[in-house]
Amino acid sequence: MEKPTIAGKTPIPVHLEAGKTYAWCSCGNSSNQPFCDGSHKGSSFVPKVFVADETKTAYLCNCKYTVNSPFCDGSHKIL
Repeated sequence: MEKPTIAGKTPIPVHLEAGKTYAWCSCGNSSNQPFCDGSHKGSSFVPKVFVADETKTAYLCNCKYTVNSPFCDGSHKIL
């Protein structure tokens, strides 16, 4: 099983808009972190597509090891 590239060890705050669809990068190789830019092509990774349920600032995982993707769960603290 491939392991994702750690894009960073701190979450990225992003402004999400209710009802809008987002694609979170799960491979860690996107140049548009924390969102997908297609860099996963040719690997076993796929982006986590989600619709924001409310307009808010959310902290998206940048280490790619969260168990609550796309949101940070503090996993970066043990890497």
